[in-house]
Amino acid sequence: MNRIEWLRKARTQSKEDKGFHPAYPWAVVAMLWFICFFNYADRQAIFSIFPLLKREYGFNDEELGRIGTAFMIVYALSAPFAGQVSDRITRKVVIIGGLAIWSAVTGFTALCSKVWHFTLVRGIEGLGETFYFPASMSVLSDYHSGRTRSTAMSLHQTSVYVGTIGGGALAGWMALHHGWRAPFVFLACAGIVLAFVLAFFIREPHRDEAARAEGRATGIATGSDTPVPMMRFLYEWARTPTAVLLILAFFGANAVAGIILMWMPTFLNRKFHLNVAAAGLGATFFIQISSMLGSAVGGGLADHWRRMHPGGRILVQAFGILLGAPWVFLCGYTRDFFTLGGAMSLFGLCKGLYDSNIWAALYDVIPVSRRAAAVGVMNLVGWMGAAVGGYAVGWAANAGITMSDAISSTGGVYLLVAALLFWGGLVTAPKDARA
Repeated sequence: MNRIEWLRKARTQSKEDKGFHPAYPWAVVAMLWFICFFNYADRQAIFSIFPLLKREYGFNDEELGRIGTAFMIVYALSAPFAGQVSDRITRKVVIIGGLAIWSAVTGFTALCSKVWHFTLVRGIEGLGETFYFPASMSVLSDYHSGRTRSTAMSLHQTSVYVGTIGGGALAGWMALHHGWRAPFVFLACAGIVLAFVLAFFIREPHRDEAARAEGRATGIATGSDTPVPMMRFLYEWARTPTAVLLILAFFGANAVAGIILMWMPTFLNRKFHLNVAAAGLGATFFIQISSMLGSAVGGGLADHWRRMHPGGRILVQAFGILLGAPWVFLCGYTRDFFTLGGAMSLFGLCKGLYDSNIWAALYDVIPVSRRAAAVGVMNLVGWMGAAVGGYAVGWAANAGITMSDAISSTGGVYLLVAALLFWGGLVTAPKDARA
């Protein structure tokens, strides 16, 4: 072997040992952050223009609820399939391809004029977007071991809040000044451009790459990534109490979140007489900015608590939900706009503590090889909760129940969710995390 060949082999071996540059896992967080921004901006934009659709086409609240929940139902029902796909093929293709497809579908919203048009397009958009989270959370878990996983995922989670604000505010402002179709065309073009750019920079990691690298450095063996058959995985999930409690809690928490995301712009427009631009911004800004802060705090706090207690991540979620219950009640109850702003902000802060650990807490009790599938199953149940909650409010408003009463009642749902999480974090998580 000559000197050139020896040096080439040495460099290759060094790269294999190193796996990736120490800064690259955080670069992945940043790149996925921008993709997730559009994931949420595209889905939120429609809610800001509900008053305009009601005025232009005469849609009633039940029909608007049907349009809003079409995305959620398809998103939920296709989530397990998306998880299966993400566990079996290159996740980079899933992420980048999904971004391009759902962005294009978002643009088709501008061509809609009937309830079934909007329902169909929203459903197809839900199918495109459902692939993102199973694939992206699996990728992040492979770039970040248990020591930094909650922090990485909580930083990524902030894109959910910024995207929700961006989609709601942008759609309201552009609709007011350029017509309701303009924001959907803009979001579609921007998302497609981003897909082409990031296709050159995102690298597919090996399954459980970060944990394996940490294991090599510490001499501690990591868990097996041997694929687990789906039926066996679901059977094991059903026999894992913590996983069952987490999925039930996600149903309830997402039901509340779905109601707030879908109906708060309309609620502000009707109760406080804000125009669609101000309602779109107000409905998202207070909650999502505070949620971003709560998520950042919750991620670091959960990584710290997890090192001291097996249920540490779940306990952070439990405290967030418990503290958030009175504030979500006040959001619907108060008649003062400034009190509403404070209640929305405090609700958002508590919600962020929960959101920051949705996936990291789950990954503590499920096998490595089924992380994407686990996200798919969670999304199935959680987004069905959002669909049920969102449609129920539209139906109730059509039946004469005030939107204020409907929103206030979700405080009770939050209390039930908190009880499930405290039981999981304190009673079942220690055994399930060890298993």
